[in-house]
Amino acid sequence: MNLELKGRIDSTNANQVENELVAQLNGVKNEPVVLDASALDYISSAGLRIILRLKKSHPDLSVVNVSTDVYDIFEMTGFTEMMTVKKAYRVVSIEGCEVIGQGANGTIYRIDRDNVVKVYKNPDALDDIQHEREVAKLALILGVPTAISYDIVKVGNSYGSVFELLNATSFSKIIQTQPDKFDWCVNEFVKMMKTIHGTVVPNGKLPDMKKTALGWAEFMKDYLPKEAGEKLISLIEDVPQDNHMIHGDYHTQNLQLQNDEVLLIDMDTLSVGNPIFELGSIYNAFVGFSEINKDIVVKFQGFDSETAKKFWRQFLAQYIGTTNERKIEEVENKARIIGYARLIRRSIRRKGLEQENTKKEIEFWTNELIELLNCTDTLLFSKNELLIEATTDNLEAVQNFVNKHLEETDCPPKTQMQIGLAVEEIFVNIAHYAYAPRLGSAMVRVEVFDNPLCVCISFIDNGVPYDPLAKQDPDITLSANDRQIGGLGIFMTKKIMDDISYEYKNGQNILKLKKNL
Repeated sequence: MNLELKGRIDSTNANQVENELVAQLNGVKNEPVVLDASALDYISSAGLRIILRLKKSHPDLSVVNVSTDVYDIFEMTGFTEMMTVKKAYRVVSIEGCEVIGQGANGTIYRIDRDNVVKVYKNPDALDDIQHEREVAKLALILGVPTAISYDIVKVGNSYGSVFELLNATSFSKIIQTQPDKFDWCVNEFVKMMKTIHGTVVPNGKLPDMKKTALGWAEFMKDYLPKEAGEKLISLIEDVPQDNHMIHGDYHTQNLQLQNDEVLLIDMDTLSVGNPIFELGSIYNAFVGFSEINKDIVVKFQGFDSETAKKFWRQFLAQYIGTTNERKIEEVENKARIIGYARLIRRSIRRKGLEQENTKKEIEFWTNELIELLNCTDTLLFSKNELLIEATTDNLEAVQNFVNKHLEETDCPPKTQMQIGLAVEEIFVNIAHYAYAPRLGSAMVRVEVFDNPLCVCISFIDNGVPYDPLAKQDPDITLSANDRQIGGLGIFMTKKIMDDISYEYKNGQNILKLKKNL
């Protein structure tokens, strides 16, 4: 039952107000009572005592649409802790406002030069808004650059979160209007993705994406052949638990450039899990949704399907750290499995099987999914880059990383041993001299190329400039008494590898080793 509180409620009229409320509630039992305070200007302790007595006789009582000033009184006296008290929200109009982003759960509009509002699709979105504010705050604390909502507003029949994004521009808009910045956008997109996926989240703080994906797979059992449905569930079950952060709706609309700072927005889909779940979502955003209808990506991202596909492939190559087309396609196919499962479920739940155009999409995605499941044994993949502290204690981790990639190419044992020797010599050299006496990190990148089949291992550090190839080779014809100690590591590396090169670029030492397989 809804009752109205209005004007002032104080010692002079408290008895009258209470009698009126009690009379209206006469005979009301086992029914929620809502006090609408939208017209309430003031309340004293006398008025609060009325509400407390009503609460005792009607346990489900709540107060809604409370002005900010009156809410402060409820909060200061502890009423907000013992009962539901909801603020009144200022009303914001989005008529004529520019859409600057779209996500799974809402649309973001610019309402003035400094501020944007995310309007939620769910008309009863207050819990969703509170969730997003909490997870965005967690992400910021953990080092992910994001905007935090500072206000909740009423927008039409729904609610919105207001953010300060001064003159911010989405990556989609940049790609659309400044094609010369395409590569820059890809680089920053990858950099932010690695920041997110490199962030470890404390246990229980975010949902587990693996559990969500298993839900998709269970749903799909009724729409796939028995063997394919079981295979999908098995592949997802075999993905190990992972507490690294996943955005869940990562695309160019949700990256904003503000005053030369890149910010991540639309945080309500944050979760934890293996990166393959993220890649499936990204594939959908740039390719999957628009594989049949190319206009979808134009409407959603603001650029055409060819640009979207180019962005996806370039992003994926940089993210996993290789230009090898076979490796890129392998990881893409794993992402497509997750992406298609999500797309099919989403469309079926939206009655996609009842409409001819969406039914064709479902049939296409299903056929593709079945074909991919037939030739996929794992959803796991290894990135081709390892960023690690340059200490000799980490040598084994580096060698294991390189060996894992060599084993995938069926590298002969003798060649693998030779490459392992070269890797040891170079990494130990970086560990001893690049940052001494300080510590620093090194990037190890492994790339496999076809025609001819070869492996390229790059070592990148930000230490003091040093070209090991400039040093003269030792004279191995001299006797033991005449030989100098040292210098053999680089010499052996030159002999073992088919090619070796060095450059100092952008403050980095870059040493590349190449070996034909």
